[in-house]
Amino acid sequence: MTKEDLKIIFFGTPDFAVESLSRLVDGGYNVAAVVTMPDKPAGRGHQLYQSDVKRYAVEHGLPVLQPVRLKDEEFIKELRSLDAQLFIVIAFRMLPEAVWQMPPLGTFNLHASLLPRYRGAAPINWAVMNGDTQTGVTTFFLKHEIDTGDVIQQRSCPIGRHDDVEAVHDRLMMMGADMVLETVDAIIAGTVKAIPQDQMLTAGQEATPAPKIFKDTCRIDWNRPAEALYNHIRGLSPYPAAWTTMADDATGEVTTVKVFASGEPTPFDTNEETPAAGTIQADRKTMRVACGDAWLEILSLQQSGKRRMDTDAFLRGFTITPTTHCI
Repeated sequence: MTKEDLKIIFFGTPDFAVESLSRLVDGGYNVAAVVTMPDKPAGRGHQLYQSDVKRYAVEHGLPVLQPVRLKDEEFIKELRSLDAQLFIVIAFRMLPEAVWQMPPLGTFNLHASLLPRYRGAAPINWAVMNGDTQTGVTTFFLKHEIDTGDVIQQRSCPIGRHDDVEAVHDRLMMMGADMVLETVDAIIAGTVKAIPQDQMLTAGQEATPAPKIFKDTCRIDWNRPAEALYNHIRGLSPYPAAWTTMADDATGEVTTVKVFASGEPTPFDTNEETPAAGTIQADRKTMRVACGDAWLEILSLQQSGKRRMDTDAFLRGFTITPTTHCI
């Protein structure tokens, strides 16, 4: 079998998946159809938003399927009619068994972690939030339980001290696209020797979860150590972004701000009284907040309803008083 003979159906939604789809198309692989999420209203005008994968597919003349329900009989019937031998899934919804078991050569997924570490919806965020210094990408065959299938290939890359999620995302996107093509080529050549994830865990070791990020997950708890909050902020930047509430006890004003970047933790002055967590120190250009054990300088933030800006620009339009603090 050649890559031109192998019919592939590609499942994906965001830009992370587009790079792999683009490499397949540019490489002459036979992408018979693309499956992505239905268009949905977005923005102030509630205009219909098309996924990044759909926009790419339409621009390149690829057939697009957008089922509301993946178990819909008409959708499954249409998939079968395409007679594809391989399905590829990248950043998509959980597929029902009737779908992922359909192709004779299987269904594989590209996941942005070194499985079995960080199974779940937000592997890149959690790796950075937890202060990991290494992550990677994995291709694996789908099974019923999410992110538990047998591993086909893996490749690792470092997480830099100052990397945020965007930097790691882009690095893994490019690395993952390379590995998708390598995985397809190995399947065509019949050289795949997939490894069960249970065999990759040492005695007593458990898989690491990477659950979906919710708004409350992003809230900054200033009682935590500064190092943990340094990682928390960059692990959520630029999206969905860590956030905090700034309150002025004298005026009663409360303002919500997103925090996109901070400096390295700075120890408290041992000659002064330890400040309460959430205490703000600011001058005309800089601002730092007391954490559980050290100061953390805020470098980039966004007040609700305004644009993102550096701290010096923020302070030109927002007054920090002696009674202002983060909660």
